[in-house]
Amino acid sequence: MIRKIVCAAFASALAASTAAFAVDTTPTRGAPDLSAVRSEIKAKEFKAAIKDLNGMIDAGVQHADVYNLLGFSLRKSGDQKTALTYYRKALDFDPGHKGALEYQGELYVEMGEIAKARDNLATLVKLCPQGCEEREDLEKALAAVAKTN
Repeated sequence: MIRKIVCAAFASALAASTAAFAVDTTPTRGAPDLSAVRSEIKAKEFKAAIKDLNGMIDAGVQHADVYNLLGFSLRKSGDQKTALTYYRKALDFDPGHKGALEYQGELYVEMGEIAKARDNLATLVKLCPQGCEEREDLEKALAAVAKTN
């Protein structure tokens, strides 16, 4: 009995720690195959990516990576309001999703909501104190705005 409880606790802790390190650039466990969508995004075929991602959601897929990439594609297509909704959804599923924190922060910069972008950066600093690509990219976006002001 105690062994079952310990094993269950360990499995739960392992699952929580895995989710905390989910990033956009590395698919998380349980994520659908997003390689085709990532190729579309890389080719700047955002409408095709939006269609594919919405198809996954319509099929019942609920995953932070899907919502994050949908937010990114919508933002790059000019739909900031809907993009913000999907970044929030990604962060609801995984509050430590580095990609969603970066992209949402970049959207906040685009919208002139610098304080919110800095909040996202503060979270990224906590998640990757030694630095990470997402943190560096958001720092660059904030630095670019600081130069123009």
